[in-house]
Amino acid sequence: MRRSRKRSTLANRAIAASAALVLGGGGLLAANVYASAGEGWSGWSREQQPQTKAATSVNLSTIDCPEVANGLPESIPDQARGEVDLELARIDNRITDAYQRLAQSQQQMRQDPAFADNVILTPLKDERLAGIKRIATAIERFGQRPDGMESLASCTLRTAAGGQDQGGGQGQDGGQGQGGQGQGQGQGQAGNGPVASDFVDIRTVAPNVRVPRQQRGASRGSFTTDCGRNENRKFNSDNVIVAPGVSNGAHHMHDYVGNQANDAFADNRTLARGRTTCRNQGDRSTYYWPVLRVQNGQNEEDANEDGGGKDQNVGQIQTPSQVTLDFVGSPVSRVTAMPRFLRIITGDAKAFTNGDANANASWSCTGFENRVQLKDKYPLCPQGSKVVRTFKFQSCWDGRNVDSANHRTHVAFADGSGRCPRGFRAIPQLVQRVVYDVPPQANFAVDSFPEQLHKPITDHGDFINVFDSRLMARMVDCINSGRRCA
Repeated sequence: MRRSRKRSTLANRAIAASAALVLGGGGLLAANVYASAGEGWSGWSREQQPQTKAATSVNLSTIDCPEVANGLPESIPDQARGEVDLELARIDNRITDAYQRLAQSQQQMRQDPAFADNVILTPLKDERLAGIKRIATAIERFGQRPDGMESLASCTLRTAAGGQDQGGGQGQDGGQGQGGQGQGQGQGQAGNGPVASDFVDIRTVAPNVRVPRQQRGASRGSFTTDCGRNENRKFNSDNVIVAPGVSNGAHHMHDYVGNQANDAFADNRTLARGRTTCRNQGDRSTYYWPVLRVQNGQNEEDANEDGGGKDQNVGQIQTPSQVTLDFVGSPVSRVTAMPRFLRIITGDAKAFTNGDANANASWSCTGFENRVQLKDKYPLCPQGSKVVRTFKFQSCWDGRNVDSANHRTHVAFADGSGRCPRGFRAIPQLVQRVVYDVPPQANFAVDSFPEQLHKPITDHGDFINVFDSRLMARMVDCINSGRRCA
């Protein structure tokens, strides 16, 4: 496994990922849940069903905190940006620490209903409030102090089924848990998801794909860049967009294709000089997404590392069988060039607790992509069909900024007809498709923040444009003239 360098660690964390954390009788940690013994997936033969073990009843819960980044003002002074990003990453670390305490405190919570409030939620609120105040002070040094962010400090416990559960209360999920495969394997199953309701037989889902009708003036061409499948296994648990300068800022492993200099400490100059896996060396862009793992009781090399087993991401990382990176046009207008070092995130790594407003990654199976895409379910694919993840990135740019305080408002999605919001211009839309030959009967999930329970709705993709100006101009010309180029 090839990992990027690490220079600092914000917190010294050890998040156990053993099957011993899968508790019944009032436990508040999500367990791997598939089907009860003898209970089948609808429409599947016993041979096709994911492997299961004897079922025991469990309660499922996680830490649910408001997203502090969503409370930031639209514009943050450049001088404050680094400190703000650092504090946001520290706040994420505090949530991870609280989830660890939750996992280790099952017996105390059963004995004392106020334990969760007193020992987990109240200290977490205090830590978050201190971080929020530091963010406000950092902004105030160079601009106007933001108001109202303090209201984002409080967190709750939330059942995996979706209901909120204040303090130490316990809510039944109704699922049947069995802790997954690989029990007794040390760092075997993460013990925090996914669950049976996170999967669906792709053949039972109604068609739902809608494509805007192309109008006069549409840019009908496309440009394809080939950057490989991460065959060289470059992984790290950083996120240079959201948490620059912070080791393990993502708390989950990413696959990287394209720019090989990408880690938490890469700046624009680093990326401009970085090697690339892209066939056309004029594309030094970085493309990354959470790894997909098969939870088969076999440990990956990162079982004892941040982003891996320490963050409850366990199992064997799957190398995609295919990755396609296509840039396409607008159904209503010509496109303009993307600025160099434009940063775009599609989807939301915290969509399970944040809600689905920014959820955008889609799941499907080969042979079914034209009629169904799923956002909140992992697909169970028929024999001979492969798992597909599709990321359609924002295709509208504000014409000024390569990033924004929440890493979202400088770009936007077109509306249902394909038109950009007022003040935005159409740019080439990155459509990223990642295909996996998942083994039969495999339990699989994407890496996630521990408290996000490996939900499929948390899937997301990241992109930093490092095309050289000549190749970007060629891309725009190909798309606007209706040609297909590579």
